Amino acid sequence: MAKKKIDEKLTLQAHPEEITEDGLKIYGETSYENQMAVLSQYLHNGGIEGNDIDARVRRKEIMMAIHDFLDTKKVIGGVEEIDEEYACRVAESPLDYPLFADFFDVPFPDPNPANFTFIDLFAGMGGFRLAMQAQGGKCVFSSEWNKYAQKTYFANFGEMPFGDITKESTKGYIPEHFDILCAGFPCQPFSIAGVSKKKSLGRETGFKDKTQGTLFFDVADIISRHRPKAFYLENVKNLTSHDKGNTFRIIRETLEELNYSIHYRVMDGQTYVPQHRERIMIVGFDRVRYHGEEEFNFPEQHEATRTIGEILDPNIDPKYTLSDKLWKYLQAYAEKHRAKGNGFGYGLVDLNGISRTLSARYYKDGSEILIPQGDDINPRKLSPRECARLMGYPDTYRLDQVSDVQAYRQCGNSVIVPLITAVSEQIIQTINDYE
Repeated sequence: MAKKKIDEKLTLQAHPEEITEDGLKIYGETSYENQMAVLSQYLHNGGIEGNDIDARVRRKEIMMAIHDFLDTKKVIGGVEEIDEEYACRVAESPLDYPLFADFFDVPFPDPNPANFTFIDLFAGMGGFRLAMQAQGGKCVFSSEWNKYAQKTYFANFGEMPFGDITKESTKGYIPEHFDILCAGFPCQPFSIAGVSKKKSLGRETGFKDKTQGTLFFDVADIISRHRPKAFYLENVKNLTSHDKGNTFRIIRETLEELNYSIHYRVMDGQTYVPQHRERIMIVGFDRVRYHGEEEFNFPEQHEATRTIGEILDPNIDPKYTLSDKLWKYLQAYAEKHRAKGNGFGYGLVDLNGISRTLSARYYKDGSEILIPQGDDINPRKLSPRECARLMGYPDTYRLDQVSDVQAYRQCGNSVIVPLITAVSEQIIQTINDYE
């Protein structure tokens, strides 16, 4: 991959929010994750065009990131002191240096050549990215605030996502032009479980939740600024019914006011994986470009054809078997609620059937999806690898960069990859047929 020469030798020791000797001011963050995001975006997408203030600031940030990255290596190829001149040489031809192998030696590299570009917001484990890359798309920006999910994402794609997308400094890294915006924006303010929890705490839900409910409007803001050809959003089924339908009405009206035609459908992941998981898919196309004449159809749904038994490992670590104490507790808890006429309790799955919906709380006790192991042994939880399979991730996907707890959380928050892939295929086909 050819890299454009960084044509200015800039001061390397400047820090964000400082006025430097050449009059530039850096607004980005200095965290390790942000510097890795700056560096990986540069490595995967090439140089910075232009010589205006924004371009010069970006070059300075790249130089700082490269300098600090090299400095962590201490002694590199006989170079004991990482000075400005050496950092500039590396920046001009980074692929000539094996130091950056981790950015490219990954199981899911960018397609080459790429057919279109997209951005990946609230990226999580990268389910949307896998889906879009399968259609020949190249990701030119990603964001994910959770540092553990960032680690997993980097291990699989060689790119560290930027952090908080609500910050103007983060939005500033989004390229001016890209074709598709993807976002599985956080669903807690709209989900049945999230609403119940927030009400019990006396907190507002939906758009009245000032910390999470407004994240949709950050997505809308980015759509408005960049005018992609299309967008693809995913959320919980309950989004359509929350607040007597007012929440979804506001979302739909907001997107239509941006002059996009809207297509939406609640779809169940069991068509592709042995899991009952209903989510709403929202797809939009730019009316300025397509005039509302695009012929888009969601893929057809059908009953599950795969079983939970197909994703299980034959030899599983005993650590995933429930302890006697936990198993007794879950049985007592279920019995107590049965006596009250409630449906709460554990879910012991039929190995020839499908599971309940995997949640982000699965790491706590695994109660919603328990695997029977016979009469003489307690049931067990799924392993993180089995959870990833339940979400449609291939076994080549790397999970071991984080603990089991974090892997469980990431899987529970993820999208069903083959479902997202099937819808993505329809989006790209619609765009290609029109153009």
